[in-house]
Amino acid sequence: MGSDHDAEQIVREFCDAFAKHDAEALRPFLADDVVYHNIPMEPAVGIEAAMAVIDMFVTMCEALEFEVHHLAGDGDTVLTERTDTFTINGKTAPLPVMGAFRVVDGKITAWRDYFDMAQVNAIFGLA
Repeated sequence: MGSDHDAEQIVREFCDAFAKHDAEALRPFLADDVVYHNIPMEPAVGIEAAMAVIDMFVTMCEALEFEVHHLAGDGDTVLTERTDTFTINGKTAPLPVMGAFRVVDGKITAWRDYFDMAQVNAIFGLA
């Protein structure tokens, strides 16, 4: 694997790619054995499970954008402080998120997001 910069750049491009509103545009960033864990929920293990979760979010929203406020890398680990903004039924709902990514050989092998589940339930009308 290359430098820390590579891992940071991959995570930055991955976060930016959410604005395309196309789940399949995100697939090339993920390793086949990726573990995607929204910490309050069960982890999605493997690329198909991770894609199913991503596709669910993309499908439920008219738009979904990740704004990265801070990004820090240490080897293959990249930490992000973000606001993920969901647009649902014409309303925007910003969600503060801390994310941890592990990048190996140019692919994301682990992605953990930490956020307030009550806010997510409110955004998606599940409260």
